[in-house]
Amino acid sequence: MTATHDRLIVVLGYSDRVVRELHPICAGRLAHAATVSTEADVVVLSGWARAPGARPEADLMADAWNGRCDELIVDPDARHTLGNATNAIDDLVRTGAGTVVVVTSRWHARRARAIFRWAFRGVGTRVLTSSPDEQVDLRQSALELVRWLFLPFQLAAATFRGRSGDGGTPPSQSAPPTPRR
Repeated sequence: MTATHDRLIVVLGYSDRVVRELHPICAGRLAHAATVSTEADVVVLSGWARAPGARPEADLMADAWNGRCDELIVDPDARHTLGNATNAIDDLVRTGAGTVVVVTSRWHARRARAIFRWAFRGVGTRVLTSSPDEQVDLRQSALELVRWLFLPFQLAAATFRGRSGDGGTPPSQSAPPTPRR
């Protein structure tokens, strides 16, 4: 049975690969998500452990979550933005959400939205981004410009690998979802 929710809110993790606790950028994203979520939303906290021996970003976010939602999903397996998006496909299909709100930093929002739109192509889901107020990070903004250059190759490779390899088949053409947890 498929539940129906209006929105799926996906909060993207962030780590500098040094700090073992919740990074301030990630904490800002999480706090912002708490302000935009409602009791009717499904919230996905997504991010892996970048430092050896560290807890996954998703687990750290779950410990600090103080927002409202109907369901909280912890995805500790996503290693990058494309992984965040493809891991959320089953949640999107299962919940029947018509809108996905990707919570990330402003400097990352455009590329994240492009990746989520690509991952959810053929489903008819609206993809929006929402970002906390934060200072402009020139270093991160410059890195994002470089990452844009590689995005077509990343998406092409994901299409070639198929859905099991962090991207590929749109959810409308994939196998039935298997709930995680």
